[in-house]
Amino acid sequence: MTNNKPPTTKILLIDDDPIFRLGLISALERFPDLQVVAEVDGGADAIARLDSLRRFNGVDLVVLELLFGWTNSNSLSGLSLCQEIKANYPELPILLLATVSESAQLVAAKELGIEGYCPKGCGIAIIVEAIRQLRGGKFYWQMLPTPPPGITFTVPPPKWYHQLRQSGLRQIVGSLAEVNSQLENCHGSSLDWLFWSGRRRELMVARWLVSQLLPIDDENNPLLVVSNQPPGIRRDNQKQLNNKQQTTNNKQQTTNSKQLTTNNSSPLQNVTFTYYSSLENLTNIPLEIDILQLDKKRDLLYIVRQKFEKMLEDLRLAQLTIEQLTQKRSRLLQDLWQVSLTDFFGKYYTLPIGNQDLEIVNILLQDAVLVQPAILDKIPLVVELLANRLFDAPLTIDNVAYSAGTPEAIERGEILEQNLIVQVANAVIQPLLNRFADRELIKESFYDRSLISSREIARFRNNLSWKYRRYSLVDEPIAIFESRYDLFVISDMGIKKISIYSPRRQELEQLRGIGLAVTIASEFRDAIAPRLQGIVAWLGKGIVYVLTQVLGRGIGLIVRGIIQGVGSALQETRFGRGTERGK
Repeated sequence: MTNNKPPTTKILLIDDDPIFRLGLISALERFPDLQVVAEVDGGADAIARLDSLRRFNGVDLVVLELLFGWTNSNSLSGLSLCQEIKANYPELPILLLATVSESAQLVAAKELGIEGYCPKGCGIAIIVEAIRQLRGGKFYWQMLPTPPPGITFTVPPPKWYHQLRQSGLRQIVGSLAEVNSQLENCHGSSLDWLFWSGRRRELMVARWLVSQLLPIDDENNPLLVVSNQPPGIRRDNQKQLNNKQQTTNNKQQTTNSKQLTTNNSSPLQNVTFTYYSSLENLTNIPLEIDILQLDKKRDLLYIVRQKFEKMLEDLRLAQLTIEQLTQKRSRLLQDLWQVSLTDFFGKYYTLPIGNQDLEIVNILLQDAVLVQPAILDKIPLVVELLANRLFDAPLTIDNVAYSAGTPEAIERGEILEQNLIVQVANAVIQPLLNRFADRELIKESFYDRSLISSREIARFRNNLSWKYRRYSLVDEPIAIFESRYDLFVISDMGIKKISIYSPRRQELEQLRGIGLAVTIASEFRDAIAPRLQGIVAWLGKGIVYVLTQVLGRGIGLIVRGIIQGVGSALQETRFGRGTERGK
């Protein structure tokens, strides 16, 4: 029996951005034939690690950021590192990740004989395809912009520019970590909490300003002239690259464009959406994840995001139709909830209770009958989101259909996906609060320190219970009547609530009981409010007229008479005194 399993490609990842490294490693974990064996963030460390790995045949390919080294004046630049690697290990393939604005460096890298290039931020499927092409001895260079003669390329800003930006961001991130630590351990007065919360908002605004005022790339920089045929180091490789590029790019042009549309929201593109946010609940609605520590909250949201992307990959392989998505909607959400819960707590996580060690995952999964109708079935527009991700179906925004790939559709898809992730994360925590809310080991491992007392936990659970009662009886009928959905999205400041328009006529016709009474009361209020306001305004004007024109004038006449009487009395007194003097 033969084993057709492809050999594992061992990868060395070189990038000075830890968040990007984390995202790429997490995204590649889904592919069994790819393994990141090491990651480094320094040029000298990269050479030393590469030497040790090659000594034991421990690396097959290098993935390198072209702008590597710009944030550290003591480190090798990306091109210098490529040149040194090619000089020592000419047979080791290198895949560059770079932005389109780095055309001059890309041309130089191509001259060095670098085997592959992908735009940084492209879909993970494109990066995986490039790695496999290079592993098979082929070349993978996406089409570079060809400048006309005499036209120049933009080059990255000088090193001091990037150093200034990175230094400022590092200081801000460090200060944010200290402030978050103070907030987590804040047990003092409300003034202390307000002070640290204000300090955190200031740091977030400062980080945003630095990102806006000191961007990574500046397209208005002076241009650097590059010859169309620069002196090459390896002309044979250059010729071979051009020939390979003409055949492979024509073949890959259609598949890459399809991959870009079907992966318009890959984990790599938005891996930082939870790590750059404070995840503070900015709404007046309690969420289950509010009870978690900040790190646990980030981990949970990131796990749900990963599992959602994995579910999309499985659905692509299953080749379901849109009609089947509608039929399997509840099952898909329940599966996503189950795998997220299992991964977050750990399949074999045990909790000692009395003389027993309980595997809590199996116990928590029993609450599926409660979680499904309360949370999962309430998540809006799930089928539309899946159809957009899988089949490039258009998204309807304010009764206008926007095709997949347009900025409006991408933004709406990201909003729907973030709301789904937040709600599934809430569904993961709800069974824990129902069954093991006040267990000390659970509180120590998962809860925020401000919510570990039994009283605070009871208050938190009561608020959640009241939220669901109010939502089912009042908030949801009003939202249906107003043709809107309330969604939770993640911003730099935290989790906020937005409302989007969506027709809900069918749901409105199905309302019965208290929900119908709420909509009738709202309609009655809308009908009577303008008339009642008119009556109140008319009565107000009448009261003002009576007070000013009737009572006011009457009081004025009375006061005038009193003043005149006082004046007459004074005159009589003076006249009497004058008569007495004459006598």
